[in-house]
Amino acid sequence: MFRHRNIHKYTWTSPHGKTHNQIGHVLIDRRWHSSVLNVRSFRGAECDTDHYLVIAKVRERLAVGKQAAQRFDRQRFNLRKLYEPEVREQYQIEITNRFAALENSGDDEDVNRTWKNIKHNIQTSAKESLGLQELKQNKSWFDEECLGFFGSKEAG
Repeated sequence: MFRHRNIHKYTWTSPHGKTHNQIGHVLIDRRWHSSVLNVRSFRGAECDTDHYLVIAKVRERLAVGKQAAQRFDRQRFNLRKLYEPEVREQYQIEITNRFAALENSGDDEDVNRTWKNIKHNIQTSAKESLGLQELKQNKSWFDEECLGFFGSKEAG
C-alpha cells in the first residue's frame, strides 16, 4: 500500500537474523481508511522485544455537522412589518428615544459595554415594535395517507 524499502516493511526478525516477516499491523475502521497517510516500521526503537515499532501517520479530521453549525440561539425579528408605515414609524420613534437616553447617560464606558448597550437597545426596540418571526415548521411527510397504504399492504 505504501512504497517503502523492505527494511521498513518488516516488523519482526528471527533470533538468528535471517528471517524477516511482516506480522505487525495497524487496524483501522473502513470509514477512516482514507485518513491513513503512512505506515512503516522503525528498527532503531529499543522496545526490549524482537518486534519493530510500527507507526502510522493519520490525518485528523474534525467536522461539525451542518445542522449544528447553523443552529444558534438568535432571535429573528419579523422584518416584513417594516413595510407597514405605522410600524416603521413606531420603530423609528422607539429607536430614537432609546438612543437619546443612551446619549444622556454620557458615561465614558469601555467599548464593549457601549456595544452591549447599543445591541440591547436595538433588540429590545425590534422585539417590542416588530415582534418575533415565527419559525417555519415543515409538514410531516408521513401522514394518514401513508399510514393507509401500510394498512392496505399488510391486509392484501
